Amino acid sequence: MLQHRSTESGVAPISASVGTMKILVTGGTGYIGSHTVLSLQEAGHDVVVLDNLVNSSEESLRRVSELTGKTAAFHQVDLVDEPAVEAVFDQHQIDAVIHFAGLKAVGESVQEPLAYYYNNIVGTLNLLRAMDKHNVRSIVFSSSATVYGEHNPIPYIEKMEIGANNPYGRTKEQIEDILSDLGNADDRWHIALLRYFNPVGAHPSGRIGEDPQGIPNNLVPFIAQVAVGRREKLMVFGGDYDTPDGTAQRDYIHVVDLADGHVAALNYIAERAGVRRWNLGSGRGSSVLEVLRSFEKAVGQPIPYEITGRRAGDLPAFWADASSALADLGWSTTKTVDQMCEDHWRWQKNNPYGYNAAEPAAASNA
Repeated sequence: MLQHRSTESGVAPISASVGTMKILVTGGTGYIGSHTVLSLQEAGHDVVVLDNLVNSSEESLRRVSELTGKTAAFHQVDLVDEPAVEAVFDQHQIDAVIHFAGLKAVGESVQEPLAYYYNNIVGTLNLLRAMDKHNVRSIVFSSSATVYGEHNPIPYIEKMEIGANNPYGRTKEQIEDILSDLGNADDRWHIALLRYFNPVGAHPSGRIGEDPQGIPNNLVPFIAQVAVGRREKLMVFGGDYDTPDGTAQRDYIHVVDLADGHVAALNYIAERAGVRRWNLGSGRGSSVLEVLRSFEKAVGQPIPYEITGRRAGDLPAFWADASSALADLGWSTTKTVDQMCEDHWRWQKNNPYGYNAAEPAAASNA
């Protein structure tokens, strides 16, 4: 059941807006970040974006502004540059932070663990130190289902003992530990840890969406690039899993639903100190082939694919138990896999090379 707060006119659900705030969004030009900036602006908040643009484009914010009629202040800053982070807080009266910024490719993290630990951990520590110095103690952290590791049964529940099995996931786990220790040590902190699953789709306008740099690491953007002619075919890793069609199952969530989940969590913690964890997912698994068929429906033609061997470290299936987010935040997913694929295809079709107007030199079939 939703908890309520008193208002002059009676009571209102805590998930309702708690008034205009100035929100700093780190990594706000990225895929999930830009959609969350849009949701925040639609909810009436003022937004400041910090991003180093290593894996994203400022064009996403220009398009968000086009959709909302509002402009987010932008600072091209890397979180590992502590003086530059401090300067952002000196310039703006920040009320709360949503923290997305960080390196995020599982495979790359295995090859370059030092880069991941340095960027993700040191960057977060610099952010938290600047927040503390400027009396900003509300933060929503972009964590991941990766923290659940290989040992937990499905569905994943927030109370499970976590244990990531790759450097990327361990940075998320360690940041959760840092934030938990901070919240336990100082009751002025308001902290939400959001463990989410597989974001896909795009804003229904087709103006903003996922724009991976290089070869996509995730299923749906890879399918989309095959469909638009950028890649030859989809490689399906493993067709002999113990699942209904033999391919791996994952919990897919529309990026707009996910963005709305961040706004709901922000509103919830605005009036509640302490540390809280929520899964953001659909609560069901969809197989690789099911998603492929949905995307083929959106495109209107078959998409070439080949089933090959399993990929090391991949699990047969996982999905969320998202009942806590529904109970506490009044939040649940609203969009189907078919809608996710339709919206993702609209974005890809209208922007075949993402935010680049033309084919980048590195975009070859691979």
